[in-house]
Amino acid sequence: MKLSAEHIDQYRADGATVVRGAFSPAQMKLLEQGITRNMAEPSALAIVASRPEDPGYFIEDFCNWRRIDEYKRFVEESPAAAIAAQLMGAQQTRLYHDHLLVKEPKTTAKTPWHQDQPYYNIDGFQNVSMWLPVDPVAEASTLKFVAGSHKGGWLMPRTFMNNEAKWFPEGTLKELPDIDGNPDQFKILAWALEPGDAVFFHMLTLHGAGGVASGSRRRVLSVRFIGDDVTHAPRKWRTSPPFPGLEQRLPAGAAMTTEEFPILWSAS
Repeated sequence: MKLSAEHIDQYRADGATVVRGAFSPAQMKLLEQGITRNMAEPSALAIVASRPEDPGYFIEDFCNWRRIDEYKRFVEESPAAAIAAQLMGAQQTRLYHDHLLVKEPKTTAKTPWHQDQPYYNIDGFQNVSMWLPVDPVAEASTLKFVAGSHKGGWLMPRTFMNNEAKWFPEGTLKELPDIDGNPDQFKILAWALEPGDAVFFHMLTLHGAGGVASGSRRRVLSVRFIGDDVTHAPRKWRTSPPFPGLEQRLPAGAAMTTEEFPILWSAS
């Protein structure tokens, strides 16, 4: 799938873009089957991201592509990795990880504004996340982005439930701006989506999302891709997601060439 110059220009200027009709009905059915299986068989990394009093339910799970065959087939057979390469300007696309996010009807839990990369164990600018729902998503429940925020450096990552600094020590990174309190100061991007549509965004782009309505369900697989300049950056803390033992297999500063980060697309 060849992207338009407008997609690439928007991604590089704003840090996010939407690609309509990127995936076929058959690919979306395959992905939905994988999500159904994942929900029935959550991994040890699965977490509930909503509070007990929430009338809905928000669950996340990570790094399941090797045990959920539908996920593996999707990332290998769909155009997702080729799209990622064009947006990154990379000669190769590697899989970093997959991330399931499901908000059941009536979920009030918001996904607070954040960047992704500070939670991770990688350095490098050639990266892209794909956010792909298998359900129609209204603008009120979709992922929202602060345009251009991927150019502004790293901001303090905090836990979503308790706002704790569990990664970088307090004071070592700038805090996030008050986006909701000063909406006129930011250009916000948000797209309602149909199955087959996907948003692609840089791992440093500030983003967040609302809850879902009573008649809605929001099942999403987010897939993170890395390009040529990404290297391993071991942390002294548990990253999200963790990659246990990777620091013994891959030195700091090395390219992400171990088997858990396979090449999905290559220009050569």
